[in-house]
Amino acid sequence: MKTPIAITGLGSISPLGTTLEEQWEAYQHKPTAIRWDEKMEAFTATLTEEGKAAVKDLKKENTAYLRLDPSVLYAIIAGRKAVAQAGWKDGDFGINVGSSRGATQLFEKYYEAFKKRNITPTLTSPSTTLGNISSWLAQDLKSTGPDISHSITCSTALHALLNGVAWLQAGMAEKFLVGGSEAALTPFTLAQMKAMKLTLTEDEASSLYPSQALNLFKKKNTMALGEGAAAACLELGKQKNALAYVTGVGYATEVIDHAVSLSTTGECFKDSMKMALGKTSASEIDAVVMHAPGTIKGDNSEMEAIKSIYGDDLPLLTTNKWKIGHTFGASGLLSLELAVQMLREQSFVGVSYLKEPTGPKKLNKIMINAVGFGGNAVSIIIDKA
Repeated sequence: MKTPIAITGLGSISPLGTTLEEQWEAYQHKPTAIRWDEKMEAFTATLTEEGKAAVKDLKKENTAYLRLDPSVLYAIIAGRKAVAQAGWKDGDFGINVGSSRGATQLFEKYYEAFKKRNITPTLTSPSTTLGNISSWLAQDLKSTGPDISHSITCSTALHALLNGVAWLQAGMAEKFLVGGSEAALTPFTLAQMKAMKLTLTEDEASSLYPSQALNLFKKKNTMALGEGAAAACLELGKQKNALAYVTGVGYATEVIDHAVSLSTTGECFKDSMKMALGKTSASEIDAVVMHAPGTIKGDNSEMEAIKSIYGDDLPLLTTNKWKIGHTFGASGLLSLELAVQMLREQSFVGVSYLKEPTGPKKLNKIMINAVGFGGNAVSIIIDKA
């Protein structure tokens, strides 16, 4: 990268809490947030009670917010927190917050009404469009810069970060807010995951850890869905209030045999990690926050790619999917948030049911991976501020 990119603010709302302090504490001590949902008949990770209360309070601020999908509301909460931490006072910044599925809850609600009466409520559009997320976030934060939304399935949030880096490096913006938001805990979405046999029934799962993300010896897919949003404030060059620095970015798309497949050797991961490393030696990476969704093929293909890059001298490896579920388009930024916290606290957060990892006592560089349906991968390297 020509110039490091400073991360000056982070904000999120997730099954672990609504503040960085709450979430770090939960990573340290609390068990998984994944629970069996009797109504949905699936394992899910929902927002905390405080998180749900924050969403309700946000709706009370503006009558227009009552008609927005939760994916938009989650993004507003996360965006506000990130901007506040960064100390951005004006609205002269760009926004790119995406989502894998967008306004899922509203879409399903409006479509059910359409099937019954063959008409839709007036606000069905634009409230179910994907661009609704960043456009409402721009309205809430009074941003005058560009606002972009997109979906690149589960790597959406890290693709947003790529876009922010590109705008900053090109001199087209001085500040960029990037992130992802997902509120896809709906019957239709869960039915799709079940149809692909990615999830477990209640009697198939471990009572302590339903999602066995990064357990390479599991015999069944164990993906569980989560919800939440995360956002990061990016600024070009060195900044006094930097939390960490983005020093490498990589991306790749591989040719796939099936719409939801990934090669057994994780070719897109190999290429994205190589690009992110650039001239940096793989030995300089102290830890990798893996995508590791909890599926057999997903976890193993990423591990094969990591072994091809790092050889026998693997860095510390972790994932947060066993803790908060797979949050689809928001997952990459929630992984980035974990990585930044590990750098700042100088403490590695492992996976409870795996062997205690051994590795460097100091954390200076961490890589974050994400991949989505379609064979697209993103790798980001961040350095300690």
